[in-house]
Amino acid sequence: MRFIICGTGGLGSVIGGMLARSGEDVTLVGRARHMDAIKANGLHISGIYGDFVVHENLTCITHPRDATGEFDCMILLTKAKDSETALAEAESIKDRVRLVCSLQNGVGKEERLREWAGRDKVIGASTIEGGVLLEPGHAMAGLTTPTTAYFGELDGGITPRIEAVTAAFQKAGFGSRAMEDIRQVLWEKLMQIGTASGWSVSTLGLPLTFPDGLEAREGAMNYIALARDFLKVYKAMGYQPQNFYAPMGQFREYDSLPLDKAVDMMMQLGVRFRERMQASGETEGRTSMHQDLHRRRKMEVDVILKPYLDKAAELKVDVPVLQYVYGVAKVQDAFLAD
Repeated sequence: MRFIICGTGGLGSVIGGMLARSGEDVTLVGRARHMDAIKANGLHISGIYGDFVVHENLTCITHPRDATGEFDCMILLTKAKDSETALAEAESIKDRVRLVCSLQNGVGKEERLREWAGRDKVIGASTIEGGVLLEPGHAMAGLTTPTTAYFGELDGGITPRIEAVTAAFQKAGFGSRAMEDIRQVLWEKLMQIGTASGWSVSTLGLPLTFPDGLEAREGAMNYIALARDFLKVYKAMGYQPQNFYAPMGQFREYDSLPLDKAVDMMMQLGVRFRERMQASGETEGRTSMHQDLHRRRKMEVDVILKPYLDKAAELKVDVPVLQYVYGVAKVQDAFLAD
């Protein structure tokens, strides 16, 4: 398949590099320094998938207008705040892409893509993969789960085009699955990253990493308290937790276990997380929102946390922990640079 990735930062580099390494034709759209470094030396990927350089099947450009030919799939992977700029720039290729999907955080992005590309071109997609751009030309893969990518038709069902994209990601080394109801995956992913990100920026602050907080009992208790607020809203929407991104998101257990058992489970997860970081050489150990806080850049607070607050208000669900975490994040975000 021919892919074009609009927004090739850390995650886009990991996904694009892995797809290219498996034989897919990939065009990366990114910043000049990063694209120039890849052209000169290849795309260096390190972290949980090993340490290697991808030279083949990659085309690097800084604007979609420079893309040539037709594409089977366009993946939008900018920060949410940059989506409108990215879509405006991608007008030049809109008629040359067969499918469009977003692997960004949040919900509602698919409706915006339908407005831009046409209803029939857009599919639902979700991933928990983590990637960090260490320097131009070098991305680190820091997070995955046994099933890390899901694809499905937004109106329900699995079609040949869903199967084709799923197979390409599976071949690239990402545990992938085609889904009948991709919207449930999107909401559960938002619950997962909302819990992890909201907990990180309100509990860890600047210097600490994910396992630092989970290995402290009080930190694990905070995590479960926030997860249970998210779960109240998720269940009020008519969903039951499926653990799509286990073991990172074990929402069935957060929901059903006694508090002390759930806390023990999170502390054990923190130990495994640290062991994995040490084995892979990863040093980041932060969610994307926590990375932004650490680098003093604006966070996606309203993209990641506010949709659940809005649903809570709509469904009249009391979520005091989530409301507090949102308030902490908004205060911090007010003092960060754009």
